[in-house]
Amino acid sequence: MFNFQFYNPTRLVFGKGSLTQLTELVAPATKVLVLYGGQSAERNGTLAKVREALQHCQVAEFSGIKANPDYDQLMPAVAQIKQHDIEFLLAVGGGSVIDSTKFIAAAACYKGDPWEILETYGKHIHAALPVGVVQTFPATSSENNNGSVISRYNIQAKRSFRNPHVFPQFAILDPEISYSLPAKQLANGVVDAFIHVCEQYLTYPVNAAVQDRFAEGLLQTLKETGPQALATPTDYDVRANLMLACAWCHNGLICSGVPQDWATHKIGHELTAIFGLDHAVTLAIILPTLLQMFREPKRDKLLQYAERVWHIKEGTAEQCIDAAINATRNFFEQMGIRTYLQDYGISADELQPVLDNLERSGMTQLGEHKDITLEVSRQILLNSVAPR
Repeated sequence: MFNFQFYNPTRLVFGKGSLTQLTELVAPATKVLVLYGGQSAERNGTLAKVREALQHCQVAEFSGIKANPDYDQLMPAVAQIKQHDIEFLLAVGGGSVIDSTKFIAAAACYKGDPWEILETYGKHIHAALPVGVVQTFPATSSENNNGSVISRYNIQAKRSFRNPHVFPQFAILDPEISYSLPAKQLANGVVDAFIHVCEQYLTYPVNAAVQDRFAEGLLQTLKETGPQALATPTDYDVRANLMLACAWCHNGLICSGVPQDWATHKIGHELTAIFGLDHAVTLAIILPTLLQMFREPKRDKLLQYAERVWHIKEGTAEQCIDAAINATRNFFEQMGIRTYLQDYGISADELQPVLDNLERSGMTQLGEHKDITLEVSRQILLNSVAPR
């Protein structure tokens, strides 16, 4: 196991009716900016409850944050903060809204061009406005980590950053709030969370038994509760376990002391930037292909994954690995996400801009061994176009 430091200061407020605790979590008379996406939070009553809980504060709102949030659409929120001396940001939504809020919190305090935050992976953030979260869409652990991913569509770029200043102070997780999620968004969240865990688990062994067992428990929970949540959208116990698994999939716990991959995410980000595909869709396309191509360096963990997560024990080692990769792809398809580029009308002839973006952003040595060169990324993409 590698040496590590683990730090996560976010208070999780979990359970039915937990939104009422918002009154105690934000100090009276605070100037609060509530940030959210479309109209779903309005329709399902979540925003009404937020406004009621914040009656003791001075509240302004910023709406319209979309999936795969766009830098240029977020900058007006920074101007609004400065104009009205906003003191606290409250994200009401899922990963995109939360990522946006964390970026805005840093950009509002940044002295230079805010795009530098994303071009330098957050290295020069020295302050950020405090952030709180009311989560409506379980998926990314953004509600209790210090990372953010933002796109800039006019230059076809998607960048991420991490910095301890943007850890949310608290995150309210009420499973009932997520009942109204459309099936597509729910599926995206489950698959996104599953692959977050895989990026931290499917590498190579370092005798990290605790982290492995945590990761395997999360994967088992996600593969069981994901289909159940689609079939029974208002089953509280199913949704509670799903929401908690998503909250812990990428909050620093299971990656502490172990190697990490993240090549699937880096390639997937560029597919979103170029083609506008949902984030989870890009991951579901790339991961099975990457696992197949890197089955030898990932051999030990793939065999462990096959036995402990998918309960595959019969057959040769190669057969077990094949079965585990097939089970992974089938799970994504079961959740309603197609897993080849051709399913989205994308051909091999259209992939060069993805590789150009990877090269432009320095993503030429990816994976836990830094052995996924640009040419290897090209082959991963080509192998992801259609079944071989």
